[in-house]
Amino acid sequence: MEFPDSAHVAVNLVVNYEEGSEYSHFLGDGENDSLTEVQYPFPPDVRDLATESMYEYGSRVGIWRLLRLFEELGVNGTMFACAEAFERNPEVASEAKRLGHDLVSHGYRWEEHWRLSREEEAKRIRIAVESFEKTWGSRPNGWYCRYGPSVNTRELLVEEGGFLYDSDAYNDDLPYFVQVGEKRHLVVPYSLTYNDIQGTRSPGDFLEYLKRGLDELWLEGSRGQPKMMSIGLHPRLVGQAGRTNALREFIEYAQNKGRVWFARRDDIATTWMEQFG
Repeated sequence: MEFPDSAHVAVNLVVNYEEGSEYSHFLGDGENDSLTEVQYPFPPDVRDLATESMYEYGSRVGIWRLLRLFEELGVNGTMFACAEAFERNPEVASEAKRLGHDLVSHGYRWEEHWRLSREEEAKRIRIAVESFEKTWGSRPNGWYCRYGPSVNTRELLVEEGGFLYDSDAYNDDLPYFVQVGEKRHLVVPYSLTYNDIQGTRSPGDFLEYLKRGLDELWLEGSRGQPKMMSIGLHPRLVGQAGRTNALREFIEYAQNKGRVWFARRDDIATTWMEQFG
């Protein structure tokens, strides 16, 4: 594998834009979502206005802080976006695309696909693509489910026919091919290791973890084995100022280190396809 400019590591900054598509009583789900600022044992059958407000921070403040940071530092990343979240905040889609970021479908809503029947899941994939064509202006090349896919997901993506790859795996530091029926299908693995959900209490610890991960992957890359590093970000979490500051320091650290390619996910996929497809 060879990355552009002989980079030792390809860093993919992944913005999980879920705000506005999470489970909530307001959206008629009969339950509240989690993964917010605090883990409070709120009754699941009562509308949780605090959690809804924490998600809203991501769409009102956090996403704009992240987009400004990326523009200031001259890096591009990938939007893992839920279609409904863009429907509720189309200006986010417009600005992210204008700034040069790319798009991976994170589902129509931020929902677990293992809850869906095969027929329901196929429909969700279809309406997500149709929605992105309206809000983003084109269909996504990649797909990523909430947490993990169903047993049908990959086959349904191949049947749909428009996806170059999926990221529903956590099992490698580089892309790889799998056989799905008659088709050779690309997987660009993701990571929950280098993810801001690990750093909600201590931005300093999150920063150190990212630096250590980059340093080791960079060392491997310098020995002829370039690697990919996916960094998962959530506007409602890392979009808080103190955590954004830690992310800023990491990006600047990586830029100063050199031989680091801040890549969009589509770029990694197409680079892999060009060399091994």
